[in-house]
Amino acid sequence: MPNITVNNTQLYYEDQGAGLPLLFLHGWGTSGRVWGAQQAELAQDFRVVTIDWRGCGRSDRPLEGNTLAGVVADIAEVIQQLNLHRPVVVGSSIGATFATELALAHPDLLGGVIPVDGPAYWPGQGMPLAEIIDEMRYRRAEFLSNWVPNWYAPGTTPVLVDWTIRQILDSGVYIDELFHAFATYDPRPHLPLLGTPIHYLHGELDAEIPVEVARVCAALTPGAGVTVIEGAGHMAQQERAAEFNAALRAAVAGFRIPAAA
Repeated sequence: MPNITVNNTQLYYEDQGAGLPLLFLHGWGTSGRVWGAQQAELAQDFRVVTIDWRGCGRSDRPLEGNTLAGVVADIAEVIQQLNLHRPVVVGSSIGATFATELALAHPDLLGGVIPVDGPAYWPGQGMPLAEIIDEMRYRRAEFLSNWVPNWYAPGTTPVLVDWTIRQILDSGVYIDELFHAFATYDPRPHLPLLGTPIHYLHGELDAEIPVEVARVCAALTPGAGVTVIEGAGHMAQQERAAEFNAALRAAVAGFRIPAAA
């Protein structure tokens, strides 16, 4: 298994293809496996890197470091260790928040950011975090069985929903600490300062983070654009993979990224 050690934690990653690097960050509790349809197609034209961030998937599950700052620091170190020159960071849900905060903290490190169904801001929009924190602590499996189907648009195959639940149950419990951090998270005051190219992709039917969140964030972000993936819920990259990949390619093509020296 390919692993990289960052901040005393082993992280699993996959690295295929050549060209402009695309670094994919999954959402809470899942893994780099959610980007399978993107790996299969985009590695023909890009260097595609997926990472299981700490506590998730095939990576270590440490008690410490499960914070916004901790995960962002991990990702910055991954970019440097893998020699990813000006990558476009594509983040889903909480991964979209990591990508946005990475661009704010390290504006010279990235070539672009593509938030997917995120980032949310609380209070006011997004998931009911107080309820989630309590339910995940004491009734984890039961709560997930009721919550995760809402991530997907009506009519999504139950196989995909069940697989998502299994990924979350296989991840570490310490990542729940992130819900406390995001209970007061609001990127809106900082978005006007963002100098990294950014384009929001969002599922039309997202019931967890409404599409209006992406429109509000884009309106505050210099030069930002929004593409709505029709018929998709909160996991647009899996629900409408072909449409998502086309939108992702178009967004990347719109970024002006300096070539490697």
